[in-house]
Amino acid sequence: MQRYFNTEGSCNPNEHYMVRLDERLDRIKKRFVDRGKYFVINRARQYGKTTTLQALAEYLATDYIVLSMDFQAMGTEDFADAAMFSRAFAGMVSEILEREELLVSKESQELLTALSADREEISLKELFAGLSRMCAEASKPMVLMIDEVDSASNNRVFVDFLAQLRGYYLVREKKSIFHSVILAGVYDIKNLKLKLRTEAEHKYNSPWNIAAKFNIDMSFSVDQIASMLQEYESDKQTGMKVEQVAASIYEYTSGYPYLVSAICKILDEDLSENPLFDDLAKIWSQQGIVEAVKGILVEQIPLFESMVRQLEEFPEMRQTLRAVLFSGKRISYNPDTLAISLASMFGYIVNREGCIRVANRIFEMRLYNLFLSEEELSSAIYDRSQGNMEKFIRGGRLDMDLVVEKFVMYFHDIYGEKDERFLEDQGRKLFLLYLKPIINGTGNYYIEAQTRDARRPDVIVDYLGEQFVIELKIWHGNEYNERGEKQLSDYLDYYHKDKGYLISFNFNKGKTVGIRKIQIGAKTIVEAVV
Repeated sequence: MQRYFNTEGSCNPNEHYMVRLDERLDRIKKRFVDRGKYFVINRARQYGKTTTLQALAEYLATDYIVLSMDFQAMGTEDFADAAMFSRAFAGMVSEILEREELLVSKESQELLTALSADREEISLKELFAGLSRMCAEASKPMVLMIDEVDSASNNRVFVDFLAQLRGYYLVREKKSIFHSVILAGVYDIKNLKLKLRTEAEHKYNSPWNIAAKFNIDMSFSVDQIASMLQEYESDKQTGMKVEQVAASIYEYTSGYPYLVSAICKILDEDLSENPLFDDLAKIWSQQGIVEAVKGILVEQIPLFESMVRQLEEFPEMRQTLRAVLFSGKRISYNPDTLAISLASMFGYIVNREGCIRVANRIFEMRLYNLFLSEEELSSAIYDRSQGNMEKFIRGGRLDMDLVVEKFVMYFHDIYGEKDERFLEDQGRKLFLLYLKPIINGTGNYYIEAQTRDARRPDVIVDYLGEQFVIELKIWHGNEYNERGEKQLSDYLDYYHKDKGYLISFNFNKGKTVGIRKIQIGAKTIVEAVV
């Protein structure tokens, strides 16, 4: 069977093109498992946790007996009380021991089988006595892995289970227990009680404060992506420039595993049917990647469904992300702030130079689209651009000069009398609302992280392979404006462009609204004042 890019479930290097995990597995073994650590692989959805656990189980098999479980296999009724949980857990352990033919004593295996029988009086204490005996009589140290612990995290009995694990960990020199325990899920253990209770005094009381900090980077680097693509290229002979394609995929994904695979899967399986891409080299190019991203942005996938649900569940996180995206606020990264802690745990933000940033360009674009769509029906400037969108496309190309010219006109007509605070808070959002229907379905836009600044964000518009650089800024006098013009000229060098656009939100009463073109060396800057 030919290998392919997989976005459903765990990946197997014999079946799928994937980033090789050997280096990561070796680091986890030496830094955590060999040292007998109990820890949590707490990462966002579809971040490669299950793939890593399955590969790690095989990697550890020489030195350890690995008991690998998935809490999704347990039903809600199994968490009803301690007796139900204990029976179900003992049953799963017994089944795994038999199926995997793991080397434990016959007596301890029979004990666990007996514990899984229908006995109302069984307790967590009895369960752990059986687990302790199993570990004591095993031929090698035992490692417990539990995937999808989120499936149990809203159940009190699971917290009690963690407390028992903690108790045995603290006295493991006297009582045998697992050498290492690995839990995997989205929620950090310290945040489990967010799903159990709402009283503030109970939110952060962790039942498992023995957990070592898991600080292994599970995102993919440019080199790792390139290594995966090189394997694909050796099989397919597309003629792609592997390093350039890898770098471009990374720019959109920041190495988020699912997003990397999703782009590659679309390039491999879908774009050959698109008439714009008549050969493999064109598919595996910047133009192909842009087309793949467009597809991802309109897909209904579990990753984005979770994002929408979590934004509704945690309004403070939603408010923080809106502030970063639309107001350009520099918000310090403080993990003790609930909204920041949650957004980081879910994988939506990262810490960059002490400030929070949306984790990757695709998340940023999806969030912009979500928040903007909520305002489209009530936005006057959206209606104006939507009603005239055909004017902006000439000969299949986007006329960005006209786009900027009409924005000045519409903005002045609709918002010309608004105060400074309104324009400073709403300016970026209003421009994106205006832009969205013009390029929707054909082009993309994003805020460029390379040059992102609290006062001067760059909007990059990509329309059928042609890029436009648009700088938005608040007017702070002529000297500041001239520095902005020079900086935009430097940005154009970075993007290899000879023309850019500068939109200034000017609050002076005597301002001159309109468009002018200026030359800085060989660069042309179309400057608009609103």
